[in-house]
Amino acid sequence: MFSKKFQRKYALTDQGLRNTKKGAFWTVIVNLVVMGGMGILYLLTGGFMNTLITGSPLPSAMLPISLTILFLVLSFLTHLQQYRATYGLVYNEVRETRLGMAERLRRLPLGYFGKRDVADLTETLMGDVNRMEHVWSHVLGYLYGAYISTAIIAVCLLVYDWRLAIACLWGVPVAFGLLFGSRKMAARASERTKKAALRVSDGIQEALENVREIRATNQEDLYLERLYRKIDEHERIMTRGELGTGVFVNAASVIMRLGVATTILTGAGLILSGQIDFMLLFLFLLVITRIYAPFDQSLALIAEMIISQVSADRITELYETPTAAGSSRFAPEGHDIVFEHVDFAYDEKEVLHDVSFTAKEGEVTALVGPSGSGKSTCARLAARLWDVTKGRILVGGVDISTVDPEVLLTDYSMVFQDVVLFDDTVMENIRLGKRGATDAEVIAAAQAANCEEFVSRLPQGYDTPIGENGARLSGGERQRISIARALLKDAPILLLDEATASLDVENETKVQEALSRLLRGKTVLVIAHRMRTVEAADKIIVLSGGQVAEEGSPSDLMSRNGLFRHMVELQKQSSGWRLR
Repeated sequence: MFSKKFQRKYALTDQGLRNTKKGAFWTVIVNLVVMGGMGILYLLTGGFMNTLITGSPLPSAMLPISLTILFLVLSFLTHLQQYRATYGLVYNEVRETRLGMAERLRRLPLGYFGKRDVADLTETLMGDVNRMEHVWSHVLGYLYGAYISTAIIAVCLLVYDWRLAIACLWGVPVAFGLLFGSRKMAARASERTKKAALRVSDGIQEALENVREIRATNQEDLYLERLYRKIDEHERIMTRGELGTGVFVNAASVIMRLGVATTILTGAGLILSGQIDFMLLFLFLLVITRIYAPFDQSLALIAEMIISQVSADRITELYETPTAAGSSRFAPEGHDIVFEHVDFAYDEKEVLHDVSFTAKEGEVTALVGPSGSGKSTCARLAARLWDVTKGRILVGGVDISTVDPEVLLTDYSMVFQDVVLFDDTVMENIRLGKRGATDAEVIAAAQAANCEEFVSRLPQGYDTPIGENGARLSGGERQRISIARALLKDAPILLLDEATASLDVENETKVQEALSRLLRGKTVLVIAHRMRTVEAADKIIVLSGGQVAEEGSPSDLMSRNGLFRHMVELQKQSSGWRLR
């Protein structure tokens, strides 16, 4: 139970927990070996003192030399093991943590990303893990090793002389009590610092993403001034937080060091009263020089550990967010998509209510309606990018909430208005549609999507890098690459989210030709804003206010004189608008 709480508190993996135990073990051994060196020094000093006092001959040098050589060898070997058990193993932990978080992000439902922006997630993956890496490598093993080794040494000192032991050690619990008493204040300061840092990251990201709009509106000075204010605020908050922590750390260090004075005073009193000899006091003074050394570092480490708790909580929150799991087997009977009384709420705001319809295999089913009516939400729910709040969605009779999303999506192709491309070649961007596809298959899909026309103009053809998110291509060219992916995948279900809405007439014609090849024989769910694009659909679902308002063929809906007809007539009127 303690191990699980410890693991969660510091965002450790199972291997990371084992590594921390190894680090603590070898830290204990190192501290005890170093303390043994103090024992050798005590024996040597005792021999010299005995010669000075009694006039006896000096003891043989062989034993001290042998012990010193043994100490040096043990010290080297134990320090080497300590280094490997802390730094060496922990660097692997950082790699595994980042890979584990990336894998976790890959399996999280899409709704999670609506609650965490990109700057926030980037800060968790990079900044928070970096901060915890220092805690894992420099803090946990050393600190808990210091606890254990000090407890062992304290028991030995109490056996020697409990009065000197108390005089030597009383400052340790008081100093740590002071630090732990301040942890709430330190945690609040760390939280404020983290929020200020995120505001800076958000400001930088916003400026970079909107740099063209900022320049076009001559708002550079305004945005830079806002960003400077955020940076200055972050610096002030961080300085105040570190100052407050530093006061407590230094106060704790001073209190602990008072143990030296109390040991000398107590020992002097006991010597004067004849209760102990000088060599016993000398032994305790030697121990003090080493027993405080681990805690000199530990005091600062505890402060860092308290401050890092915010980062650990953010990493743990990511790990504990439920993933969209399910069966690895998906064997539908056909590919009809059936919505049965589906409700969906986003951040407690209801988006869909009691939505029921069927998109049949081999037909084109169009979702139309006013903005905000829930069209895109239905498409994303159909692919289990989000999970329904109530009701269920069936594909070929199989409830998709029971199927692993990655397995489910092998039967889906998607072409959305907002195309996402990677900073890679045309060839590799299309190949994303089918892992392991040959170059010939990729080129055939590209030709079917009418990509050949613009690829032939690129300097390296299909091997031309297209820049971040296809920055070197036009909107129509990017859209055709997206269609080529879908053609290459050739999945039985196709989701189209207004794939031609933002294109000019020439590109729209080319994209529509490519789409015509893609639609044949599939279950097609189309989201449309322009009514003329769904005139040939087999069925139209009209959504309004998150509910199904009308359903039927285009001709049926036109004859009903309802919402669909009203939308068609409005668009006809708007098509005649001219600049005056």
